[in-house]
Amino acid sequence: MITIYFDATAGIAGDMAVAALLDLGLPFEYLQQELAKLGLPKGSYELAEQPVMRQGMAARQFMVQLPADEHHHHDHNGHHHHHRRYATIREMIATSGITARVKELSQRIFLRLAEAEALAHQVAVDEVTFHEVGAADSIVDIVGVAIGLDWLGVEQVYTSAVPLGGGFVETAHGRLPVPAPATAELLKGLAVHGQCGNGERVTPTGAAVLAALAQPLRVMPDMIVERIGHGAGTKDFEDCPNVLRVMLGVPLAGAEETIVEAVCNLDDVTGEVLGYTLQRLLEQGALDAWHTPIQMKKQRPGVQLSFLCRQEHYGSLARLVMAETGTLGVRHHLLQRTVQPRQVEQRMSCYGPVRFKIGMAGCKPEYDDCCRIAREQEVPLREVQRRLQEEQGHGH
Repeated sequence: MITIYFDATAGIAGDMAVAALLDLGLPFEYLQQELAKLGLPKGSYELAEQPVMRQGMAARQFMVQLPADEHHHHDHNGHHHHHRRYATIREMIATSGITARVKELSQRIFLRLAEAEALAHQVAVDEVTFHEVGAADSIVDIVGVAIGLDWLGVEQVYTSAVPLGGGFVETAHGRLPVPAPATAELLKGLAVHGQCGNGERVTPTGAAVLAALAQPLRVMPDMIVERIGHGAGTKDFEDCPNVLRVMLGVPLAGAEETIVEAVCNLDDVTGEVLGYTLQRLLEQGALDAWHTPIQMKKQRPGVQLSFLCRQEHYGSLARLVMAETGTLGVRHHLLQRTVQPRQVEQRMSCYGPVRFKIGMAGCKPEYDDCCRIAREQEVPLREVQRRLQEEQGHGH
């Protein structure tokens, strides 16, 4: 299981996270190519990256450059921002050509951000209008993080404690204390510390990434670290390097983790609703979801809906099942599972670069890459999979 640990003890922002993923190996050209599928207006942004130093630490910086002649608002860092409603951004992601996994991760991050803004400003989620996070640069940051995690094959995300920061920040809503209300809302459930000085150390975008995707830990998980990336922020604080460090690796062999198995019995749900619910569960973070035919009371045929998830996702997924199916309850219990170490590696093939999942038993081409090749080459999926397996010597 590919695991990533965000060492965000000095802070995190969306651009810092993308920079760190680039430093881990995400190809800059691939990032550009995938972001172009969002359909943002041509010429509305340009991407750049560069090596920088922050108080003696070498890091990478990722920048979204916007045309100087656009009509826009400015935030406290001088960044340019259009106003965009959450519903518009959600639709943009849903109808884009990015992969299903990238869509799922991006939607989870933006939903958490919209929920926090809605609570902070007392408006409906769909009516949330993003100021600081509505323009091309922040859309690029959030979707860029999703692209990086997908390309690297990350399956589990952890985070350290994050700094609270302090002082005040000038926003489109006026002068607000740090952390700003929406950021503070997103920090619920995350570990925080007060060991850094004043300044905005965690941006709403950075907080949303962690709130939506990461499990907070007091100490780094037991893992074999294979690669380390460093992403620099735009500011240069005096008390500590403004750098996000990310560590990519695999759990120690035979590492165990605790997960939740949840089930409910259904006898009055259509096949369409059942299929849709399973799809939604997987999109919202379930590790797996399935249904099994059963016989219920009064000899009625029914279906048992089951899903696996991590503990922090159980509450939201159980609510989703109850809302979609109308069931009056969901049963659940904790399970221990032993995870085999595995990693994702990009290799050259007869079809060009392809990602392979490598484990103790050999290697297997990534399903999404095989589907893409099958569509592009107009050949059967099973033929693509067979050729790649043969080319790699059946994983040996």
